Amino acid sequence: MKRRAFIKGGASASLAVSLPISLTNVWTCTEYSILELMGKEDIDLFGKGISLRKEAHDAFLDMKKAAYKDGFDIKIISSYRDFYHQERIWERKYLQFTEDRGMQPLDAIDKIIEYSTIPGTSRHHWGTEIDIIDGYPKTSGNVLVPGKFEDGGPFEGLKKWLDEHSESFDFYLTYTKEPKRKGFKYEPWHYSYAPLSIPMLTSFRKKNLLKLLQTEEFIGSEHFTTGFLKTYIRDNVLDINPELL
Repeated sequence: MKRRAFIKGGASASLAVSLPISLTNVWTCTEYSILELMGKEDIDLFGKGISLRKEAHDAFLDMKKAAYKDGFDIKIISSYRDFYHQERIWERKYLQFTEDRGMQPLDAIDKIIEYSTIPGTSRHHWGTEIDIIDGYPKTSGNVLVPGKFEDGGPFEGLKKWLDEHSESFDFYLTYTKEPKRKGFKYEPWHYSYAPLSIPMLTSFRKKNLLKLLQTEEFIGSEHFTTGFLKTYIRDNVLDINPELL
């Protein structure tokens, strides 16, 4: 990571749920409002079909140009999503699992959080995250499948290129393949623009996430227990690529 502008310091705040806080790389003392971090406040986004904060947008275009020279067409499948977009995703999946598949509510929630976040906690609310593929290979079905980025998959080449080059543009894989990592499953398509997302996560960790999530009302949220939310924050919000902490 380009750490010239990063300051290594201790994080003194907690999640107000007695979760351990490790040393955090802090960009500046910038604070972000809870509404902004939860995707409930309008932010300036740049680029048609890109929808990222200005600095992330510019870095993405630089990375896209470099990849293009090497024969890859980086295509964004998803970037910024506000709270209400995430809420629709959550509720659609919850109803699909409970009504269409007959799953019990808690089993449905566990299934959802294999890949999808609780509304208000998605990193996609920040304008720093991208889900990307190579636009050149022909493929069918869901493109955001880990196997399509593995050996023999249509996006194998792009993934190898990203492994070598993405960090030089300050984009880091968020949910790695580290076997001891908990929370969301491996997402070889999800990259985060570290110079912005690190201070945003630092600010997010200072909020009382447990209390905030307990006040939200959407389909399925009535089944959230205090224990579940504490585990979710620890595993799904914080157990990510350590370079992004």
